[in-house]
Amino acid sequence: MATTRSGRKKRTKFRFSRFIALLFVLIIIGGLSYYAYDVFYSAKNTSNKIYQKLDISKLKNSRQEEKIKITKDPFTILLVGVENQDGGNGRSDVLMLFTVNPKTKQIDELSIPRDTRTFVPAADKRTKITHSYSYGGIEATIGAVNELFDIPIDYYITTNFQGFEDIVDTLGGVKVDVPFTFKAQLTKSLKWKTYHQGEMKLNGNEALAYVRMRKSDPRGDFGRNERQKQVIKAVIDKGTSFSSITKIDNVLDNLGDNVKTNIPPSKMVSFIKLYASLKGTEINNLKLKGQDDYINDVYYYIPDQNSIDILNQTLKENLK
Repeated sequence: MATTRSGRKKRTKFRFSRFIALLFVLIIIGGLSYYAYDVFYSAKNTSNKIYQKLDISKLKNSRQEEKIKITKDPFTILLVGVENQDGGNGRSDVLMLFTVNPKTKQIDELSIPRDTRTFVPAADKRTKITHSYSYGGIEATIGAVNELFDIPIDYYITTNFQGFEDIVDTLGGVKVDVPFTFKAQLTKSLKWKTYHQGEMKLNGNEALAYVRMRKSDPRGDFGRNERQKQVIKAVIDKGTSFSSITKIDNVLDNLGDNVKTNIPPSKMVSFIKLYASLKGTEINNLKLKGQDDYINDVYYYIPDQNSIDILNQTLKENLK
């Protein structure tokens, strides 16, 4: 594993891409028991549309995913929020790495700061990990993640901006508990919206601005990550409610144009079964420690090597 450094830019526009759209649907479907199978089979065309196999010849650390038994074998999932997914210059703005062990029922989750400075093999240089996608798509991003963490990436899910907004709107909006009052600019109207401390109901565009805001958060990236997870949970809670059953087909339609994954359609039912067995399991949230730094006047997040080593060991342990 290469020695890595990373960093964050002081004023960079965070684009929260809707990386968990497919996961939302798996959770939604998983919570609907028998109805899930009917939805799964009726959504076969959508599953085929979003499927995009990995080119493992470009990866130094990979496994044959077809040999993984989802309900029995430990595996990893990389959730990637991509700006301009089809444009060739996309950025992997959100990176969340999960290790899942069906036997021990342990789930580890690690959010990798978008401005982490690391070696990107596809670019043959050190740069921000958010730039990795533009050098070769999802394989380039996985290669950059592997420079930090020496574990195989079995599955990935990528999605663009529009997917998350569509899903939130399809579900009729979500409620969140705003931690403090602040203003954020909406992407479509460019108007400024005030988010008041306490419970608020947000539509898709408002939810996007809510999770993008970083500058006014006293905790910076880490506060923003908490708001991301808050909105994710709100979507999951809304999606698994009985009133959302009739909306699942619409959610699946939204996925088709906005999500890519190498999870084969043939394994979707296995994921549903696994979700049912792990539902309610507390996720172990991990943190990549580091510090801010400037290199040639560019702001980066520099991860602590000791933190990388400890995280590597933790992630590997959960894959045994």
